Amino acid sequence: MIKIRDLQYLDAVAKHGHFGRAAEACFVSQPTLSGQIMKLEDQLGLSLFERHRKKVMLTPAGEALLVRARQVLRTAEDFEETAKSLSDPLSGDLHVGLIPTVAPYLLPHIMSALSAALPNINFFLHENQTDVLLKQLDEGKLDVLILSWLDTMENVERYSLFKEPLVLATPVNHPLAQNKALTLKDLNGQWVLTLEDGHCLRDEALGYCFSAGAKEDSRFQATSLETLRYMIASGMGITLIPELAIKEGEHGLRYTHFKAPAPSREICLLVRPNYSRMECVRAMVSSIRTSMVNVIK
Repeated sequence: MIKIRDLQYLDAVAKHGHFGRAAEACFVSQPTLSGQIMKLEDQLGLSLFERHRKKVMLTPAGEALLVRARQVLRTAEDFEETAKSLSDPLSGDLHVGLIPTVAPYLLPHIMSALSAALPNINFFLHENQTDVLLKQLDEGKLDVLILSWLDTMENVERYSLFKEPLVLATPVNHPLAQNKALTLKDLNGQWVLTLEDGHCLRDEALGYCFSAGAKEDSRFQATSLETLRYMIASGMGITLIPELAIKEGEHGLRYTHFKAPAPSREICLLVRPNYSRMECVRAMVSSIRTSMVNVIK
């Protein structure tokens, strides 16, 4: 019978491409790990790795079996997680993934209340772009995601938290900065700066801007909202900024809200279908919604 630990060794060597680094990651000695891999190969009657002087590579058989091994490991992790949740779904580790245009602006508003509502949960926060987070959620590396909803997202259960308005950020001397409120039609013919590919906010902002007749200024794409903010303040263009990211009194910047119907994005919490710790998820959703009632008008 093949042991789970042997599959973990197989996965580690494949990830690191090196027996020594894989052994360190698994907290065992290199001879122990190498010996178990050799026993596994003998048991299967297959060579799983090509061994070279400075690295190891998967054989075609190794690549095929690695896919199945990772499926077994995910199933084993789900089994263990389910057992933990049955004993106490409101305790233990919880890995939360957030996108960069949400994490630094939302977390200060919600973490204190979350910790109070779920005192026995150890929150681990992970920030990355949307596609990476969705992949990690599917692989079981993350428990929940907090991000901006896109209609293209699949194979997830969605819990809406709040709708966040998008506001126009302009240099203080820009003609649109003189208005107390705007409509999307005011963007017609304007050139808009955006984030680089991979950010939900880029797709959302461009969707609204294109529908209003604005155009993307593709000479430069920012890697973060902070970079985008500095670009606007220096007079390089205009952009849409989430309301939570507004910093009042910033030198060289003016924020202007839109009249209804205003552009917005839906911030939601995502989990895998049939996730085992739904009591914890429901508590998180309730806490975040309550925390944001007086923050987002």
